Amino acid sequence: MLMRAKPVFIGSPIYRGSIYGPTHPLSIQRVPAVIDLCRALGWLPPELYRTSPRAKPTALTRYHTQDYIAALQQAEATQAVPDPTRARHNLGTASNPVFPEVFRRPATAAGGGLLAAELLRNGGIVYNPGGGQHHAMADRAEGFCFINEPVLTIKRLLETGLQRVAYVDIDAHHGDGVEAAFEGSDQVRLISIHEARRWPFTGLLGDDAGGAAWNLPVERGLNDTEFAVILDRLILPVVEDFRPDAIYLQCGADMLAEDPLARLALSNNSHRRAVRALRQMAPRLIVSGGGGYNPWSTARCWSAVWAEIAGFDAPDHLPAGAREVLAGLSWHRKAQPAPEMLTTLLDAPREGAISPQLHEDINRLLARI
Repeated sequence: MLMRAKPVFIGSPIYRGSIYGPTHPLSIQRVPAVIDLCRALGWLPPELYRTSPRAKPTALTRYHTQDYIAALQQAEATQAVPDPTRARHNLGTASNPVFPEVFRRPATAAGGGLLAAELLRNGGIVYNPGGGQHHAMADRAEGFCFINEPVLTIKRLLETGLQRVAYVDIDAHHGDGVEAAFEGSDQVRLISIHEARRWPFTGLLGDDAGGAAWNLPVERGLNDTEFAVILDRLILPVVEDFRPDAIYLQCGADMLAEDPLARLALSNNSHRRAVRALRQMAPRLIVSGGGGYNPWSTARCWSAVWAEIAGFDAPDHLPAGAREVLAGLSWHRKAQPAPEMLTTLLDAPREGAISPQLHEDINRLLARI
């Protein structure tokens, strides 16, 4: 019988103040805001918090090439990228810029994932909001992602002796890097829900990655009602059919209505619902962050996810300390949040009609199990 240990939140000081550049979508504070918000709510006592180690280069080369990891370290050391390196490894670009912690920060996110895999040997739930970089490829950076934490974490889970890992991705952008890493695998089953015709323009309905992937591209305006249908009719049956030893949930916050890099319309209740349902499906669950480019909606969502994981009740109105955390966030877009985003944690439900096409697409995918 596996022991159900207390949930663990993995964080690190490396994220505080670290940004990709003043106008980059990741110019915002995300993990620090979640840590501060959860502490202000009394949800992060020392016994539930672990500081993430930084993964060593040798650990990173379990997936990434040695040349790429060396180039990433060199980029941090010199704060520059030669043209041949930029061309080969996609470093020093507008999407994947050089910044002071360009190696240490993603290596720490990966270290958090590797720690999570070790903590789950006997079962339980671990939250690594700094993780979820699902676009990075073995030899290059992609989509703001320098090191593919989900791939390294799943590989480590398998190395500990697990036979099957289900990867569920509810980021607005398709998890192309994870899919590329596990194409054709019979040990990893990938389920990705993402906005159709959105970068990286992969993960079409018929793309199955050699039988390993179930991809559901959704139309703009996806609402909570539709997400509940996807969860109940597609995600849970596909996971249950696989009988995983562990589940990895990439919990990107860019499916929320306020996010600037997608056109979906979920509330953070959908993310909580996914956690609540998936934790019953396997003895081990890792939940990570991912996309999320509005500072207020992302901080609220990922804090609400931790409340769901750890069993805390979100108050109807935030206490003063939590309101101060949200009021202290800034955004180069100069947009102002709605008043309720500064005073509450949980969104009002965003229900709506169900697209007939959604049922058709789900039925097509279910025919494979």
